[in-house]
Amino acid sequence: MNRRTPLPGLWRYTSDDRPGHLTLIVNTPNGPHLRRVAPALTLPSGVEPGIGAVMAIHQAVATWGLPDFVFEPSYAVKGSGRREQGDRLLLTGARGAVLQSKRRTVTPGDADGERKWLQKNATKALKQAKGTVRQLHLCSAEMTNGRGRTLNVDGDAYEWIALVVLDHEEVPLQIHLDLGSIGMPGIIVTGRDLDFLFHQLCSTTAVLDYLFRVADLPTVALGEEPVRYYELAAADLDAPPGAIDFGIFGPGAQVTSVPQLPQAPAGDDDSQAHHMIRIILEDLANSPLQEPITEADRLTVLHDVDRLPVSTRAEWGHLLLEMLDDVPHVPDGHCKWRFRFPSFQPAGLACFRPRSGPWRGESAKAPGAANGPVNPCYP
Repeated sequence: MNRRTPLPGLWRYTSDDRPGHLTLIVNTPNGPHLRRVAPALTLPSGVEPGIGAVMAIHQAVATWGLPDFVFEPSYAVKGSGRREQGDRLLLTGARGAVLQSKRRTVTPGDADGERKWLQKNATKALKQAKGTVRQLHLCSAEMTNGRGRTLNVDGDAYEWIALVVLDHEEVPLQIHLDLGSIGMPGIIVTGRDLDFLFHQLCSTTAVLDYLFRVADLPTVALGEEPVRYYELAAADLDAPPGAIDFGIFGPGAQVTSVPQLPQAPAGDDDSQAHHMIRIILEDLANSPLQEPITEADRLTVLHDVDRLPVSTRAEWGHLLLEMLDDVPHVPDGHCKWRFRFPSFQPAGLACFRPRSGPWRGESAKAPGAANGPVNPCYP
């Protein structure tokens, strides 16, 4: 697939009056959809620009994702000095991203000079991410997440990707950067790209799944990640449903299928229903723990909930709201049970394998159960 131009049915619009803004017009089954992609979050004032860029990224991924999954760096002793282990780490399930941010702090010059700056700093950041992963493989580190909780991070427990974020006010058009050979998956994006992904999916797990997915694909021009996202979302929409193991529920289970990448932003159809999942995540994140449950166990449970397919979250939220509304109507002296069981395995084992082709999320409802189990399954 030619990644340099949008697919038919996908148009882009930019305006000199709103630099940094990008507008995409997407053909969907419900008609044209207008998606405005805003610039990256404004840097906080009163801090050095490079540090401010990292703080803005942290705010975006913690707000639209979950603060429990973003970790501040620790320091490894190297000779007589100390080495920072990434600007931030994103950890969810068995996947981790080493985030390295580079900020252009001077007025941009000509396109060729800016291309050289972008490539030089992208290469430097990729090597730094590789060094962080190598150090974590040698020795685990205590790191603190956005909730202020410290966990031990063992490099051998994660599949890693290098995530380079280049904060540049005027990225030249059609700049393709070389990832080189760092011996691990890697991707280079702008701050606007990363903010778009987290705002679009509202799930750290979904964003990491996306990053690993596109790391196997040809690169796109820097700043064009929203365009590639909608190319893949269109491919997901046309993808046939994957297979489901009906042994879980027996023959006659009702099957539904949704695209893995939604075309509309998460919660666009019903923000209240979608936010029910975030409320559950916040309750889990703030509940007191009793031994032998640990913060690592909490992170596993949060991941299990966060990996609910984004396209199904509003439907799950509707069900939960419906169940709550039904509580006052249960007669006195009676107990009413309603269940929905995701097929999550103990200790966070997932029922999916990553792939770079079109994805769809499948669900099955047990026969004869009006409000029966739904089984999210990633083929």
